[in-house]
Amino acid sequence: MNLNYSLAIDIVSMLILIAYHLVLYRFFIHTPEKTHIGKANILRGLWVDMVMAEKKDILAVQTLRNWTMASTFLASTAILISLGALSFTFSGGDISSLSNQLSVLGPSSEKFASFKLLVISVTLFFAFFNFTLAIRYYNNAGFLINVPVDKYPQNAEIEPVTKTLNRGAVHYNLGMRAYYMTAPLTLWLLGPVWFLLGSLLITYVMYRMDY
Repeated sequence: MNLNYSLAIDIVSMLILIAYHLVLYRFFIHTPEKTHIGKANILRGLWVDMVMAEKKDILAVQTLRNWTMASTFLASTAILISLGALSFTFSGGDISSLSNQLSVLGPSSEKFASFKLLVISVTLFFAFFNFTLAIRYYNNAGFLINVPVDKYPQNAEIEPVTKTLNRGAVHYNLGMRAYYMTAPLTLWLLGPVWFLLGSLLITYVMYRMDY
């Protein structure tokens, strides 16, 4: 009976996280101005327009450098934690004892605890991948935003630069989103009730940020 309850709570927790992001995606596609991500995309377009019109090259370089440095740091952290989790999983480390002590619905198997660690590791790999793509797009935007309009008008138009910058921002946001997901997933190691509480809390936090 405890196993059935645990599985049901795990499924509900996953559905909460998935449903929230599906709703967010629907709002972003149909009414982007109602979401923080959509508003940020519009503001970045205005920022690109201002930088290119007033030729504020130093401002552009400094801003893109800051974004690139942040992405680099977060990508490095994600890959280190992910490899650490993988190493612990495949070295035979047992985290199920801590989970069993804090769980209110009965013991959890060692294999299932290792599976949870594997899910965390894959989530952080996803974060690493997106942060590296963000770095790529930010670097490309750094070139495009400084191209003289009279020489390369097809590359120096505002729309292509804004799209490149926004693609980088999308991958940065996805990487951060993966970081947020590691919070309830880490609590999942302690038991399904902790996972449910973590999912509800992180959903509320993301709602406050996204809208």
